[in-house]
Amino acid sequence: MRRQMLKAYYEEDADISWVKDEIVAMIGYGNQGRSQSLNLRDSGVKVIVGNIRDSFYDQATEDGFKVYPISESAKQATVIYMMIPDETQKSVYETEIQQHMTKGKMLLFCSGYNFHFGFIRAPKDVDVADLFPCTYGEDLRRRFLQKQPMTGHMAIGQDATGKAKERTLGLAKALGLTRAGVCEMTFAQEIEVNLMLEQILYPAVMRIHMLTFETMVEAGYPPEIVLHELYASKDFSKVFESFADVGFFKAMKLWSTTAQYGTMSRATRIIKDDIKNTMREHLREIQTGAFAREWALEMMAGYPVFNRLRKEWLQHPMNDVEIRVKELFRE
Repeated sequence: MRRQMLKAYYEEDADISWVKDEIVAMIGYGNQGRSQSLNLRDSGVKVIVGNIRDSFYDQATEDGFKVYPISESAKQATVIYMMIPDETQKSVYETEIQQHMTKGKMLLFCSGYNFHFGFIRAPKDVDVADLFPCTYGEDLRRRFLQKQPMTGHMAIGQDATGKAKERTLGLAKALGLTRAGVCEMTFAQEIEVNLMLEQILYPAVMRIHMLTFETMVEAGYPPEIVLHELYASKDFSKVFESFADVGFFKAMKLWSTTAQYGTMSRATRIIKDDIKNTMREHLREIQTGAFAREWALEMMAGYPVFNRLRKEWLQHPMNDVEIRVKELFRE
């Protein structure tokens, strides 16, 4: 079967007028919620905020938004935009939002995890979409103000009104995401690819950093120098930035020939091809919902494994060395 090409939408493909008469309730005013609220408002979209009484509530009020309890904001809105963490979305939706999901409204996610895995089920007569900026909140706001290009992903889960895509694209343009392009995908693709990064790539990168640190320190190298070279100098992050700017393999031309040869000749000795079997196993857990069920049970149990692992990682010697490195270099 021939694979269907992905489609991206740009400024000329989106029209903010589709959402000029909408009332967007931003449910949560954290990292993404604040930046997206400000961008939407600056583009002429009416935004209200639904939040519990906390520092984020105070920030939204200070920023000039009308802030309501979550239930009231969902009642008033035509677009309910879920910005709260995955682990709280189901209970908040069922107790505060579900009763206000009336015909023609839109349930919009910045992460469609709960919808994709069936923890949240929307009525059939509402639109459901996913709109995901490919950057963190503060950078989204900075790029918007500086009129810099930004990218994003979108997915349509339900099109009850026949206008779900137009509404989503209108919001994407209001956020500034159509400047560089919004790529359309499915909920499964957006969620499963992101979970793959979180459960395959990031663990591999972090684990190899930890083991490299331990190996070099055990061999007698100063831990401060090892950690600084690993990531604290930010040279590592610049290498990955060059992958995006120049190309994953082409960026190697920026390195010395010694570095290029050392990397290419040792790559398969460090990470062997049979690791793909482990990767496939983890991917199957994502695709079948096994991880989602595991995480749901972990939450119900009060996070015992999560808390133990976080404690172990925060006790790693690298944490203390980081403090000394910050004191050593005047950066």
